Amino acid sequence: MPEKDATARAPRTRHAVRGADSQLVVREAETGDGVAPGTEIVAGPLAARRRPPNPLVAKLGRERNPLRRALTILGPGFITGASDDDPSGIGTYAQAGATYGYATLWTTLAMLPMMSAVQYICAKIGMVSGKGLAGVLREHYPRAVLYPAVLAMVAANTINAGADIGAVAAAIGLIVPIPPAIFVVPVALGILVVQAFGSYALIERTFKWLTLALVAYIGSALLARPQVADVLRGTLLPTIRPDAGFIAMLVALLGTTVSPYLFFWQASHEVEVEVGMGRHRLWQRKGATSKELKYALWDTLAGMVFSEIVAYFIIMATAATLFVHGKTDIGSATEAAQALRPIAGDAAAALLAVGLIGAGVLAIPVLTGAAAYGVSEAFGWKSGLDRHPAEAPQFYAVIAVATAVGAVINFVGINPIDALVITAVINGLLAPPLLILVMAVANNRKVMGDRTNGHWLNVIGWVTTALMGVAAIALVVTTVTK
Repeated sequence: MPEKDATARAPRTRHAVRGADSQLVVREAETGDGVAPGTEIVAGPLAARRRPPNPLVAKLGRERNPLRRALTILGPGFITGASDDDPSGIGTYAQAGATYGYATLWTTLAMLPMMSAVQYICAKIGMVSGKGLAGVLREHYPRAVLYPAVLAMVAANTINAGADIGAVAAAIGLIVPIPPAIFVVPVALGILVVQAFGSYALIERTFKWLTLALVAYIGSALLARPQVADVLRGTLLPTIRPDAGFIAMLVALLGTTVSPYLFFWQASHEVEVEVGMGRHRLWQRKGATSKELKYALWDTLAGMVFSEIVAYFIIMATAATLFVHGKTDIGSATEAAQALRPIAGDAAAALLAVGLIGAGVLAIPVLTGAAAYGVSEAFGWKSGLDRHPAEAPQFYAVIAVATAVGAVINFVGINPIDALVITAVINGLLAPPLLILVMAVANNRKVMGDRTNGHWLNVIGWVTTALMGVAAIALVVTTVTK
């Protein structure tokens, strides 16, 4: 039986300690602090004020069932990881499997530590600063750096959301024999209404349930009956081929996995969770205990592992079917589902379609929400899915405009594949400088206090930044030379 948490045995005591700066610093007492280990210590001149407790920490302290503990931890990190497998990402993974077979399976293992480190750093920034990423950049860095980054992110997210709306409509069309264009407006309106008028608790629960739709891709891969020996070879033996197409695919896989919009979403989502605890004021949100950060790490790792498992099985499914049968010209996730039907059967194709619908309905509000968080925080507007539209009109206006423009993209003759290429280029160029800013913030003591990055987190973070820089250069070269 797991050891009983100290917070569950006795009421939590709050002690103020002398802080070096004016920030509110929160940590758990250790041996030598003069109070019981596990006691929450609040430092700084704001220490005497009330900071609402974290109900997640208390609940996990009481819960003895390991499965329930694991499910309780799942939150912003898990949702962020699942939303990374949006229809455009699914299309990229499907292209990788259809074009190169099992040769790119190893990339899912290689990218797991990179995306995990980056997203945990973003989560920590939100938890410790009490602000979203754009809000932190606005306060501590030049506006000339912030505004172009947010503008590029909004443009990429809007185009991506449009492509995803079209993908969801097309996937519905695979199940219901009605022209997909008919579903574009209802899908967009339905998602917008839930975002605007659903409570934050409802939205978060809906997001968690939608992640289950991605399990369909695991089922479709198993129905495809892949060759075990080939799967193991592609997983454990990294393959890099010296041809432009293969290098471009590796760049695309990295770009669709480490996505700039998720940096903004993760940090802001952590702030939303704290607001839901009753920490409505900034001083109440600043600081994070060791346990809060530990649970955020587990949550983030769970989300990133889930994301890469789904990506792994999408590559496997299309490699075992489309690649084996020579159907390598796949332009989207919808085309992959259509091509899979005569090879793997209706069940596998239907599972891909269901997974695509769930992935899109999860990813579209994350894309438009990330855009709204970035713009609102950059200009100092009120923001948050927990607020009514009348309380944060600019925030919801950005969501509405991004969703509307995304829907219109499907009716103006823009090729969805070309739209995704444009999105990939914007994200690929935006990611390296944005990662440099993220790493700078995570090591800035004025923002993070004593919660700056440790050695290994810095190593993985900077390696990821360097690789994304190389990928950006390769993306430009491959795009120009096509």
